[in-house]
Amino acid sequence: MTKKQGSSSASGNGSGRGLSVRVKTAKGRKSSSTRWLKRQLNDPYVRQAQAAGYRSRAAFKLIDLDERFKFLKKGARVIDLGAAPGGWTQIAVDRVGPKGQVVALDIREWEEVAGATCMTFDFMDMDAPDRLKEALGGPVDVVLSDMAAPAMGHSQTDHLRIVALMEAAWAFAEEVLAPGGAFVCKVFQGGTEGALLKSMKTRCTKVAHAKPPSSRKESAEMYVVAMGFKE
Repeated sequence: MTKKQGSSSASGNGSGRGLSVRVKTAKGRKSSSTRWLKRQLNDPYVRQAQAAGYRSRAAFKLIDLDERFKFLKKGARVIDLGAAPGGWTQIAVDRVGPKGQVVALDIREWEEVAGATCMTFDFMDMDAPDRLKEALGGPVDVVLSDMAAPAMGHSQTDHLRIVALMEAAWAFAEEVLAPGGAFVCKVFQGGTEGALLKSMKTRCTKVAHAKPPSSRKESAEMYVVAMGFKE
């Protein structure tokens, strides 16, 4: 059983920092792993996520974005791409309520979230869009994408892989969004590619980039929020 989901009024203000936890370098553990563990143990959002029953600190990113842009409404139909381990899915289910519908997808095996239709396959598969459309059975109010391609260590290649995911997510959103719908997608330093951003501005009444307070300062990630989708 999963823990009880936190309230939709949860705040990502990073309070309750407490004392810093020191991590000793264990035999056989890489220094990078030690740094990651120290960061996790001292991250206030990790502790808040655990206390609230969220599966990841990323839940606070969606809370931050929704409190600013108000795209998750009661009764809304939502698709969550790149959903594992389920932090965003939990928030989406909570905010759309029992009359809403959430379909969530990830390429990795993951534990289902109560109140959502959880699926496991590759969004880049040829039949992925049709499978998602069938699961939802109608137009979508919000398409969320927190997908990220695994880093290959070559900046140009990594950038192209990230852009390909963004383009695929937006192309899918154009197919399924209802009039007035919203698209929220992870991007990285530099924001959305010019042609993609132009397409969003053509099809939506408002397009903005945002970096949630809960996103780590050293991270290059940010999000594009496109609202007021036009047929």
